[in-house]
Amino acid sequence: MRRTIGLLLIVGGLAVGLAGVALATPGVGGTSVLIAQGQAAEGTQARIPGGKDVVMVQNTFIPGGSTGWHTHPGLAVIVVQSGEITLNREAVGGGACRIHTYHAGQVFYERPAIAQNAVNHGSTNAVVGVTFFNVAHGGSSRIDQPDPGDCGA
Repeated sequence: MRRTIGLLLIVGGLAVGLAGVALATPGVGGTSVLIAQGQAAEGTQARIPGGKDVVMVQNTFIPGGSTGWHTHPGLAVIVVQSGEITLNREAVGGGACRIHTYHAGQVFYERPAIAQNAVNHGSTNAVVGVTFFNVAHGGSSRIDQPDPGDCGA
């Protein structure tokens, strides 16, 4: 009986995982260059648990390009290097979304478990530098999410 229940839980988990991938919204017209990635040897005041990675990338989005809806496993700090980027962010617990455009020289944060989609509505490439915290060692800094359908494009 326990074996049957365990097998059902595993199969159910796989089905939910595959459904999430099928609903994911991929990015369009963007590239990402890994700048650096390193494992935190111990926890710090930046609240990086020991054994987790800090990942730095430079992302470039052509006009009309977007990240697609996603979350992160930890805090992400974004610096707009050139152009502009509009962040569509779901409110915690649902409800109204927040939309804000950031310009070159501005910094913004993406908090874990909050779905967002960044879009370049400008007429030139948008280039951002991003530092991701609390990434599983060797893992991904991005978790694809479905489009909530009520929070911009």
